[in-house]
Amino acid sequence: MMRLVKLIVVLSVFAFAGLVGYAYFGDMAPNRTEVSQPVVLDVQN
Repeated sequence: MMRLVKLIVVLSVFAFAGLVGYAYFGDMAPNRTEVSQPVVLDVQN
């Protein structure tokens, strides 16, 4: 029974380390595109 608990703990540590590694080194940069939209101002003097 302790072997199973130890295995689960070790796998959890590896899963957490993999998640942290992916967060730091993964390609999660956003794709940048320029967006321009004309604005019509209805100004009354």
